[in-house]
Amino acid sequence: MVDSVLQDLKQTFRSGNMISKLILVNVAAYIIINLIFVFDFQNGENLNSFYETVKNTLSLPSSFPRLIKQPWAIISHMFLHVGFWHLLWNMLLLYWFGQIVGDFIGDDKILPLYIMSGLFGGLVYMLHDLYLPGGTGGAAYAMGASAAVMAVIWTAAMLSPDYRMNLLLIGPVKLKYIALGLLFMDLVGSAGNLNQGGHFAHIGGALFGIFYVYLLRSGTDITAAFTEKTSRSFTKTPRKPKVKKTSRSKFKVVHNSAQKDTEEKSKAAFSQQGELDRILDKINSSGYDALSAEEKDFLYRASKKK
Repeated sequence: MVDSVLQDLKQTFRSGNMISKLILVNVAAYIIINLIFVFDFQNGENLNSFYETVKNTLSLPSSFPRLIKQPWAIISHMFLHVGFWHLLWNMLLLYWFGQIVGDFIGDDKILPLYIMSGLFGGLVYMLHDLYLPGGTGGAAYAMGASAAVMAVIWTAAMLSPDYRMNLLLIGPVKLKYIALGLLFMDLVGSAGNLNQGGHFAHIGGALFGIFYVYLLRSGTDITAAFTEKTSRSFTKTPRKPKVKKTSRSKFKVVHNSAQKDTEEKSKAAFSQQGELDRILDKINSSGYDALSAEEKDFLYRASKKK
């Protein structure tokens, strides 16, 4: 059975989108750190000593001298969760909102957005803990994907603020109000005594998502270099040659063609871009659920093209 489970996980990681891969990595890290806790708990003399060492080594220290000694923590901390509910809510939010972001700007943008916003949220956490009231002066550690998840949420909200999501016991709610509600809770939490630094990190992630879409609409993709490198590592098929854009939209999907006739190729690309613009307008006005099966399939296929 173990082999069967491992094969299923490998297949999911190879064929799934970037959201699935990120969730698998986060869940795997959660299982490993908690197994270390369970086994270390059996050690009567040094209760949890090894567990605490591993946890702190993978977490982001708020002290720059300690960070220099464990530089991997700038990445590892954003995949580390020790609490079940912390993991569950982060992964649910990442799945729900990450799918929206992937549909709009492409699956290959998810990992760069996750990593870069996690780094920015971690920096905000460190600056708060070192220099603002309520900090420990450099004695704390941060972990979790919350800053990156908040960036994904706000990226989705900035791309399609009127997109409707069905919330349990509430019903359809526009995406912009969900994002604002989460940001408000973090603003309130930043003035409290419980996980104050974590709330600052969440706010940092939200600001990164807002800034990212603002620049994207201005024609600047700050994740472009990262996307170029990571797409080669996380895709099994070789990258196709780029085709010069003839876009009407800042969020144009670039289509590749083997046709020799450049005029026909331009017309085909223009036609597909027009259909994509029409579908995005429909989502903004009526929500994703209003799309037909054919429109959803077209949007999914368009998001996969480089």
